[in-house]
Amino acid sequence: MEKVYDPRMHSAEHILNQTMDRMFGCGRCFRAHIEKKKSKCDYRYHRDLTDGEIKTIEKRVNAVIAADLPVTEAHISKAEASGKYNLERLPRDTGDSIRIVRVGEYDACPCIGPHVGSTKIIGGFRVTSTNFKDGVLRIIFKLQQ
Repeated sequence: MEKVYDPRMHSAEHILNQTMDRMFGCGRCFRAHIEKKKSKCDYRYHRDLTDGEIKTIEKRVNAVIAADLPVTEAHISKAEASGKYNLERLPRDTGDSIRIVRVGEYDACPCIGPHVGSTKIIGGFRVTSTNFKDGVLRIIFKLQQ
């Protein structure tokens, strides 16, 4: 059964990943479960987040969403992509052409999922909870219309 992503949630995941890396240097999530009602991302990190950090993440993600950035795609060779991006999460049967999804100038990464055409379509972003266990920080989030 093929995994089906909600374009709004999937685009929000990209923005959250870039925000987490910019704020904490933890890289993109290593595992995600994207659903229409709520989603979660798991990061390798050393502690849980403070309430202040959660509010800052929400503020930054919502600022990117409100900026109404274009979400575009381009195809580049796997050789070129391997020098710029982490390709570990791509399916093994990926061909020589890699699809790069860009969120304005804020984020760019390889991706096979569907996305919105503009960040404003995503709606409001809210972290509903976080937890930390055994070196894994989990962020659960929702979107509002």
